Amino acid sequence: MSSLSRELVFLILQFLEEEKFKESVHRLEKESGFFFNTKYFDEKVLAGEWDDVETYLSGFTKVDDNRYSMKIFFEIRKQKYLEALDRQEKAKAVEILVQDLRVFSTFNEELYKEITQLLTLQNFRENEQLSKYGDTKTARGIMLGELKKLIEANPLFRDKLIFPTLRSSRLRTLINQSLNWQHQLCKNPRPNPDIKTLFTDHTCTLPNGPLAPSAVNQPVTTLTKPAAYPSLGPHVPFPPGPAAANAGALASWMAAASGASAVQAAVVTPALMPQPQNQMSILKRPRTPPATPGIVDYQNPDHELMKRLRPAPSVEEVTYPAPRQQAPWSLEDLPTKAALALHQGSTVTSMEFYPMQNTLLLVGSATGEITLWELAARERLVSRPFKIWDMSNCSHQFQALIAKETPISVTRVAWSPDGNFIGVAFTKHLIQLYAFSGPNDLRQHTEIDAHVGAVNDLAFANPNRQLCVITCGDDKLIKVWDVSGRKHFTFEGHDAPVYSICPHYKENIQFIFSTAIDGKIKAWLYDNLGSRVDYDAPGKWCTRMLYSADGTRLFSCGTSKDGDSFLVEWNESEGSIKRTYKEFQKKLAGVVQFDTSKNHFLAVGEDGQIKFWDMNNINVLTSTDAEGGLPALPHLRFNKDGNLLAVTTADNGFKILANPAGFRSLRAMETPASETMRTPVDFKANGVDPSKSRIDDSTDKPKSWQLAEILDPSQCFQATLPDTAGSSTKVVQLLYTNSGAGILALGSNGIQRLWKWVPNEQNPSGKATATVVPQHWQPNSGLLMTNDVSGVNLENAAPCIALSKNDSYVMSAAGGKVSLFNMMTFKVMTTFMPPPPASTFLAFHPQDNNVIAIGMEDSTIHIYNVRVDEVKSKLKGHQKRITGLAFSTALNILVSSGADAQICFWSIDTWEKRKSVAIQMPAGKAANGDTRVQFHVDQLRILVVHETQLAVFDASKMECIRQWIPQDSLSAPISSAVYACNSQLIYTTFRDGNIGVFDADSLRLRCRISPSAYLPQGNQGLSPLVVAAHPQDPNQFAVGLNDGSVKMMEPTEGEGKWGMIPPSEAINSPSTTSNQTPEQLQR
Repeated sequence: MSSLSRELVFLILQFLEEEKFKESVHRLEKESGFFFNTKYFDEKVLAGEWDDVETYLSGFTKVDDNRYSMKIFFEIRKQKYLEALDRQEKAKAVEILVQDLRVFSTFNEELYKEITQLLTLQNFRENEQLSKYGDTKTARGIMLGELKKLIEANPLFRDKLIFPTLRSSRLRTLINQSLNWQHQLCKNPRPNPDIKTLFTDHTCTLPNGPLAPSAVNQPVTTLTKPAAYPSLGPHVPFPPGPAAANAGALASWMAAASGASAVQAAVVTPALMPQPQNQMSILKRPRTPPATPGIVDYQNPDHELMKRLRPAPSVEEVTYPAPRQQAPWSLEDLPTKAALALHQGSTVTSMEFYPMQNTLLLVGSATGEITLWELAARERLVSRPFKIWDMSNCSHQFQALIAKETPISVTRVAWSPDGNFIGVAFTKHLIQLYAFSGPNDLRQHTEIDAHVGAVNDLAFANPNRQLCVITCGDDKLIKVWDVSGRKHFTFEGHDAPVYSICPHYKENIQFIFSTAIDGKIKAWLYDNLGSRVDYDAPGKWCTRMLYSADGTRLFSCGTSKDGDSFLVEWNESEGSIKRTYKEFQKKLAGVVQFDTSKNHFLAVGEDGQIKFWDMNNINVLTSTDAEGGLPALPHLRFNKDGNLLAVTTADNGFKILANPAGFRSLRAMETPASETMRTPVDFKANGVDPSKSRIDDSTDKPKSWQLAEILDPSQCFQATLPDTAGSSTKVVQLLYTNSGAGILALGSNGIQRLWKWVPNEQNPSGKATATVVPQHWQPNSGLLMTNDVSGVNLENAAPCIALSKNDSYVMSAAGGKVSLFNMMTFKVMTTFMPPPPASTFLAFHPQDNNVIAIGMEDSTIHIYNVRVDEVKSKLKGHQKRITGLAFSTALNILVSSGADAQICFWSIDTWEKRKSVAIQMPAGKAANGDTRVQFHVDQLRILVVHETQLAVFDASKMECIRQWIPQDSLSAPISSAVYACNSQLIYTTFRDGNIGVFDADSLRLRCRISPSAYLPQGNQGLSPLVVAAHPQDPNQFAVGLNDGSVKMMEPTEGEGKWGMIPPSEAINSPSTTSNQTPEQLQR
């Protein structure tokens, strides 16, 4: 249906509402599927008219459309069932169970059994989960609240929950305009035409006498209309939106920037900072559905590419990013134990951990000095005292201040996201940028006289893929600079000095939050149209804002002039406070500082201690005084993994608090030189210096892990997945589901198998584990996920697989067409890309689920858009079939590998080839064979796997920086390798059955697992073909063997990690440091 036809439906809906044709209104809403009337839906739910509720819903979604829809129907039918039980109508309850709820047993049979058992209870409230069920009215109200959240989050209801803004009686107005136009075309127009029908075009009849005077310019009398029309009810149009420059929402906070207002002021440099064309508004994010017990995990929205598989209105839908699923946590995850204390020499004013390595800490002090510390070595790697680099470029006002010998302190230190730059802001005018290429290579890059007075905050951002520095200061301004020092924007609007800034991006819209010392919060797009937000922070004084690590939750922390502290979470969609955290004790002079960690925790320095909160609980989780010595309001900063916490001390230094993982990361010792088999190739001899790359220099230092040899099954946890042993089909592709609760294996025969772990007493989290046997899962229909292999020579096929981010769909091929499977029903939803050539590798575009990169047998790469069923680009650069594809959003590139042992780098924007690199083959080896690629979590380094080697490339420079060649006890060809989920380990399988666990930074062998440890005795020729890493547990992996079996492995609880900790350690474990004094810890 065209856009105009769609709008006509809205006009008809308005007309029917005005004329009080109530039933017709709701029937048209349902049949068109254009507008979901929440008021009508609410009335029906609260009235318990379940048949009408489901009938109305059926116009917009079906039970099996997506997980949101399934949850909606389940909640409705469950409520219907419980009400029948509550009325003691057992027969009716059985009917609902059989006819309405049985459909859900396919997806969660245990839940269906539990629901069935309610029939045996006199009162279903005896069930623990239903013990708080109240009366029917209250239960319906609670359920309605949950349904609303699910509907708002469901992409199928996108743009269907708000009726468009219309003037009243818009359809009548259009008809009157048409009649006026028809009357003007009359050959003999009468002054007062009598219009009696709309079925035919209007014409004035000829008069019997002389011609009537012309009345072309007189309007036709409008259609008769009742004196007063009733209210439009749910279709009352919303008030017109404000103009872009004065809009007051950014996702309700951020205003819609006018598409017509594209002209920028002179301060903008369009050539350097192009503005995105679609930066007209930022849409509300879907609310995350509740984590209540249900059939499946309903958190992630349905996959966008499914839109074309069923009829749908021609309304542009939005792809929602899938929120990360939070892993279970415990108090041990918090870094609360003092690990070491270091002396800076002056008051520490700002700290920031290096984004690429957990133990590098940048510190700024009250003397203007900055220092880079290597915590594991307790070493001050670099120190730079305050110095003006070029006085001639500074303002006269600043020069006058310097002449008076005004003291200058650091207000903020910050790393760029890629770790290539350090930004330093000072209490007077200046910011300085250093280029960082390694611990011994910190170079002056740019000095900017940025603000009049103090520069209060500094942050890096990447608007429109260009690295920029954002600053704010006492002059009430926010400024945006590129790293060469050129100014792009100046934001004016605050009435007081700007205290802090928080740049962020969401749904492709980039923006900046700012706070001033009068407590005002404002938000800015990268334009000159003014602020989009004007809110008051709690306390109305100095406040900082931070997002959680995954960018989905916004927090602020600050202090009032009276010394009251506030820590709150904001509801972005409403611009309101979602929760206020409790237990601040004292009024203190100064501003409280805070930080966030791992999407779980908040930490605040107050009253000489560090307090921790769970983000989802307003009460303090725990606190620590770090064994004493903290100031009243300590500064604090987590590292990226959240296992170390830097805290300032009152004696001009700082302490490092750690959890058990943090203590392990701090251990360092030399590895015996005799262990040559663990030493990677040094590329300095070949002219490539790793210290000049983005890879930190500490990777050349041996880790604190000694080689472990696992020779016996008792030395590790392992499990063989059920229904796999003895199969004659090789496992050629292996994946964990993104939730971490399942494993998917693709066999050489094109059939996929799925194993799932379910929550139980042994395994409450329901995550994959070697200590609990999973289910070999199949739907009740008995379907298998079987690829199209008609006419395919399976011996020569290259099966490939890719899983959607929300685990709803899997895409695979085995020499034939690419098939898209529903992971719940195993049904083939669609097929595409029939051979020849055959598809050999699949990868989803990271920013658009509708775009897929498909490697082909003929060495080309097809960029295929599923929505329009069209190949948008065809990339040519390889000589043999494609064997690997990997995207980097940080570098905006696609990296491909082929059976020609070549690595190609492609621009995502233009799909042009940037560079082609041949992997460096060992002497006597031909440059061919399958090559795989996988990006490190930093999106900058890339692992290259070939049977002859492991190699790490710096993708930004497109060059190899490390290489390991099979040798000694691991001399067999490599069959597969993969990064652990945190990219600190590389799991590698060899064709002789050995498995190696390597340190990812140094490519040194940490652990060797012998075939005798996991393969049955007497099975000659049995070996792993593929390895997969758990998406959340960095120490768990699975291997697929050439006999069809799948085995999982984990280190024992005693070891905790792969490898052995040497007995002699430079840092004590948590159990031995808890009673030590700061003096004993200080080195």
